[in-house]
Amino acid sequence: MAIEDLKPQIARLPEQPGVYLYLNRAGETIYVGKARALRDRVRSYLGARGTSPKTEALLDEAVGLEVIVTDSVVEALALENNLIKERSPRYNIKLRDDKTYPYLRLSTSEGFPRVSVVRRVANDGDYYAGPFMPASLAWQTRSLSHKLFGIRSCREVITGQRGRPCLEYDIKRCLAPCVAAICTQEQYQHAVRDARLLLDGRTEELVADLESRMYAAADEERFEQAAQLRDTIRTLETLRDRQQKMATPRMGDRDAIGVKLGPGGAVVQLFQVRSGRVVDRVEMVTNADQARDARLEDLLDRAVAHVYADHAPPPEVLLPVALPDMDLLAEWLSARAGRQVLVSVPQRGDKKALIDLAARNAALSYDARFNEDGAANHEALETLQAALGLAALPRRIDCFDISTLQGAETVASMVVCQDGRMKKSEYRKFRIKGEAGNREPETGNREPDTGSRFLDDFAAMHQVVGRRYRKVADDDGPWPDLIVIDGGKGQLNAAYEALEALGLDHVVAVGLAKQEELVFTRDREDPIAFGQGTPALRLLQRIRDEAHRFAVTFHRTARAGRDLRSELDDITQVGPRRRRQLLTTFGSVAGVRRASREDLTAVVGAKAADAILRHFATGT
Repeated sequence: MAIEDLKPQIARLPEQPGVYLYLNRAGETIYVGKARALRDRVRSYLGARGTSPKTEALLDEAVGLEVIVTDSVVEALALENNLIKERSPRYNIKLRDDKTYPYLRLSTSEGFPRVSVVRRVANDGDYYAGPFMPASLAWQTRSLSHKLFGIRSCREVITGQRGRPCLEYDIKRCLAPCVAAICTQEQYQHAVRDARLLLDGRTEELVADLESRMYAAADEERFEQAAQLRDTIRTLETLRDRQQKMATPRMGDRDAIGVKLGPGGAVVQLFQVRSGRVVDRVEMVTNADQARDARLEDLLDRAVAHVYADHAPPPEVLLPVALPDMDLLAEWLSARAGRQVLVSVPQRGDKKALIDLAARNAALSYDARFNEDGAANHEALETLQAALGLAALPRRIDCFDISTLQGAETVASMVVCQDGRMKKSEYRKFRIKGEAGNREPETGNREPDTGSRFLDDFAAMHQVVGRRYRKVADDDGPWPDLIVIDGGKGQLNAAYEALEALGLDHVVAVGLAKQEELVFTRDREDPIAFGQGTPALRLLQRIRDEAHRFAVTFHRTARAGRDLRSELDDITQVGPRRRRQLLTTFGSVAGVRRASREDLTAVVGAKAADAILRHFATGT
């Protein structure tokens, strides 16, 4: 049986808008389409033989037909998108996002709720707000919940019996419900209600409530509390003004879509412009099988439906080419937004330049994904995403390594891999502070204390990860999709302790052990063993080895600097400029030591020359 055998059923179809579904012999949906008039659209397939290999395969496999009539074409478009997402038909174009936009979860199922950033909404009784576009807005809002209302970020089980609060209370980012004498459950629940209003975007209502409490506190001469409420109100009013400005169409709120379609697959890039500047980018990808025989118009139509099924569109959407049903698309987007949405194909000016920018980025991403090296990198990233259960492709990977010589001059490095390529402009190096970084090296014939060395490594890893992501949180990014720790379970646990102290326990980190080349995770008892030579393991090894190289290089520089400082920087008459002059003239510290008074005087003057000679003679 083939589609030609469905002619009697097709002839009885209504001339009404709706959705049609082709089924195979197993009863599986293999294609979903929408139509203004079901009979005319489905009948057109009877003459579609030979138009393309993909259509030919669909017609050979289809043995059943179902239709769903709707009241309008707009309803048909929405229903088509829902059915495609639910049933994943084989012959429909399927696009994969490179990211999942975050939500904020208020854990109301707990006695003392927390606010955390998540990528999926779960049916667990907690309250979810979002999705947040751009994603950085989720982190900003979460930070405000701590700063303005004192919502806790820790995962501690709250009993109220703790003896003293932690640092978060001291820096006024937590109400300290862990100490009942400081914060009662009733006080904390009041803060939770305020935080929920913030998450809902009900700023006006929240400001009005805070103002009434501020005046009440002032009347009762609780002036410190009134001042805190006043500062909170000012921050919220600034946020409200910024949000209103961002929502003004005349300020340039629009999305622009660029496409690159080729034999390897297709890449769609959507640039989000708010207040006249690009604030975020959404990338969607489909493989060669899906892109084969696909028209650019079909790809655009699917991309628009995919993006705006879950997110409200801006006042204007810019496309590179016109679609057959532009008026239908605009009507559907307007219904989604609750206001008029313009869909246009710009031919000149700034809007055309924005479309061209999106197209150039789509072409660059296509080359990165589908050329030989890019394909291997993309395969490695997809393997890591699946093996580690990541919500999105790990496009940005941060890797940390500790370098030390028997505990002396401990330093750390962080390198960044973006889309499978090392991004040297993002590299960072750290001097480890405190005991973990300054322990004296072992001397004499005494065996090194390897246990202390490992403890120092753990403390150093805890310190550097905490320092790095405290700054990232303050700057609202850039956030990694994955953190790689050079080391095993101990170093990984130290990194997670630092992340949890910052309320970032949702960030995924793994440890890569050098000798066994095993990947350790927090949630698995046994490590993951990627096959030798596989793209995923090669990528992790390349990142880890680059972090080690960068750390060792920095460590050598730190040791060399320490050696120089011990000889010249202790001389009161020799500053940085004179030190450079001496080393340039005499070649080394040993050369300075051998120089005569006349030679030294010629370079730095008589007074400094005498100080240098006195230092080398007496050590003072």
